[in-house]
Amino acid sequence: MAVHFKQVTIVGVGLIGGSLGMILRRRGLADRVVGVGRSLDNLTLAVERGAIDAYERDPKAAMSGTDMVILATPVESYAAHLKTWGSVLEPGTIVSDVGSVKGSLVKQVESLVPDHVSFVGAHPIAGKEQSGVGTAFEELFAGALCLITPTARTDPEALRRVQQVWEAAGSVVRLIDPVRHDWILGAVSHLPHVAAFALMNAVMDLQQRGVTELLEYAGGGLRDTTRIAASSPEMWRDIFLWNQDNLLVMIEALEKQVHHFKALVEAKDGQGLEQAIATAREARRRLVLSDGNADPSLRSDDRPNDRRQARTTSEGSP
Repeated sequence: MAVHFKQVTIVGVGLIGGSLGMILRRRGLADRVVGVGRSLDNLTLAVERGAIDAYERDPKAAMSGTDMVILATPVESYAAHLKTWGSVLEPGTIVSDVGSVKGSLVKQVESLVPDHVSFVGAHPIAGKEQSGVGTAFEELFAGALCLITPTARTDPEALRRVQQVWEAAGSVVRLIDPVRHDWILGAVSHLPHVAAFALMNAVMDLQQRGVTELLEYAGGGLRDTTRIAASSPEMWRDIFLWNQDNLLVMIEALEKQVHHFKALVEAKDGQGLEQAIATAREARRRLVLSDGNADPSLRSDDRPNDRRQARTTSEGSP
């Protein structure tokens, strides 16, 4: 039997929350989907676009009759939300999320939800650098990974139902330890965002040294490398701080590689540069081939339709 809920309340109806709301409504997974958010204009647009059936400005009122709540706001806000309305949740309600960090965040949420409520952490690895329900679409999660992070406290039935929701959304679901999640995503998602933000800021610093508007001359290299620098400052601020310990280690690894390239350039070591670039090129080739839809005879930089190019993690974009 397909998973079904009487009412799902989505707290934060943006790209991720809005896309999930469309799926819940259009695929008959919930009788009613209610949105909660700060912007009346965004909530009104969410109704118009079919992401939610209705909205409530009072989050406590939105929890009445709800048997599943999705937290799709910046992760730093979770505690404040739960302290506001957690006590009014009905017995058996499932609380889940779409946040890009888990580790200590999961522990915090588990300590805040009432005993009669189950929390199941989830992270759909899908999104775009744009945010807001205006960018939401029903196929966002098709073929994308969704990492679910159960703990010893996770209720098996709640876990099963959350897994079924994401499978119904078209995601490939994997269960993973919350702490391991943060190490892995720190390397493959959080660090790339640091690099993109830093590179974009470096270019703007260089622009201040001259009289030329550098961005007028930017081609695909800068655009492709910094695409994710257009992501939400609020969301990524919280992700970086919640994954601080892992991220500091990873930034050091990036610094090491940058210093290595600097030393090779200073030494005019052409052979060393070629080897370092070839190593990176091979890793990039394996990344593209891991999508499973690429012709290995093509060079990685010529390969069309890289499926992940349109995605950012849960990145989501809460």
